[in-house]
Amino acid sequence: MKSLAELAAIKERMQKNVVIREGEARTRVVVGMATCGIAAGARPVLAAFVNGVANADLNDKIMITQTGCIGICQYEPVVEVYEDGKEKVTYVKLDAAKAAEIVEKHLKGGNVVAEYTIGAYKKD
Repeated sequence: MKSLAELAAIKERMQKNVVIREGEARTRVVVGMATCGIAAGARPVLAAFVNGVANADLNDKIMITQTGCIGICQYEPVVEVYEDGKEKVTYVKLDAAKAAEIVEKHLKGGNVVAEYTIGAYKKD
C-alpha cells in the first residue's frame, strides 16, 4: 500500500463483501460451513456465490451468509436459499460451477435448479 487513496480503494472493495454477508436483503443464501461442509468443498462454493452476487450487482437484494452444520452431512456442500413468501430451497452436493449456475438461473432468473436440490438426490 503506497497511498491513502489505495487504502480507500481496498476498503471500498471489501465493504461490498461485508454488505453481501450482512445486508438487509429479501433473499438469503446460507452456506453450510461446518468442518463437514468445508471438508466437502464449501469454501469455493461460498466464494462462487459471493462473487456471482457481486458481479451481478445484486448486493442490495441478496445476502450471503454462512452457518455451522445443517445436519445432512452426506449431502455436503449444502446451501439453503430463503426468499420472502417462498418455501426454502435446499441445494446439495454443490461445487463452484453449480453455485455459479444457481446464481444465474435461480437468484437472477427466478427458476429453481431442481436437479441440484435435495429432493432430486433423495429420489435416487
